Amino acid sequence: MPTDGPPKSVLARGLRLLDAFCSSDDSLSLTELAERTGLPKATAFRLVAELVAWGGLERDEGRYRLSMKLFELGQRVPRRRDLRQAALPYLEDLYEATHENIHLAVQDGMHTMFLEKVSGHRSMPIGSEVGGKLPLHCTATGKVFLAMGSPEYFRRIAVAGLTRWTPRTIVAPGRLRRELARAASSGYGINHEEYEVGVSAVAAPVFDARRRVVAALSITGNASTLDLDRLAPAVRTAALALSRELSLTPVRTPLDR
Repeated sequence: MPTDGPPKSVLARGLRLLDAFCSSDDSLSLTELAERTGLPKATAFRLVAELVAWGGLERDEGRYRLSMKLFELGQRVPRRRDLRQAALPYLEDLYEATHENIHLAVQDGMHTMFLEKVSGHRSMPIGSEVGGKLPLHCTATGKVFLAMGSPEYFRRIAVAGLTRWTPRTIVAPGRLRRELARAASSGYGINHEEYEVGVSAVAAPVFDARRRVVAALSITGNASTLDLDRLAPAVRTAALALSRELSLTPVRTPLDR
């Protein structure tokens, strides 16, 4: 549900309809769209019809889903496209070495967002997807961003609240701060069933030519079989190799203006 009133401009209302979809939504009804956006149903109906005509939404048996046109638009974003292209060979190498789920993530406000994912039939099925966002405090890539970030950034995350997702989620700021200090010292962050029971991950930071953390690489798999300490050198090596490439042949990243 929206936390403020419906926007006044037609464009803002249309964007709110698109933003109503979560990563877990396959499709939404008109009623669900109206409820999530706070728009009158008649207004939502009119705008949804225009979005369908433009190609941003698809209609199927009275329900609506995001169209491939939005994906195509996303591929035209040059900053993240360039980083993804540079990282993809390293993601593929990590997959060939581990046959686990491999992610490229960037910091997105108070979340970690996946720019790319490489997996296969031997990888543990997990719910992550390109464009999906997860909390920082209970994910391996998120801990990398927090560990390498400023104390003020950590304070903002802690003040906003550390939601408990599983029995293993760290929700005490002091304990999380110690975990982040360990990550900063070792050069990698870990998540041991902290966001999803049965799933663990290890991640390492990617730096640009100015030694800014621009992304993180991670290996994610079954918590009962994934040896995080054994895999940490592999993900660190891949992240360092990508960092070296970015320093020699700079590409546009989400931090560039």
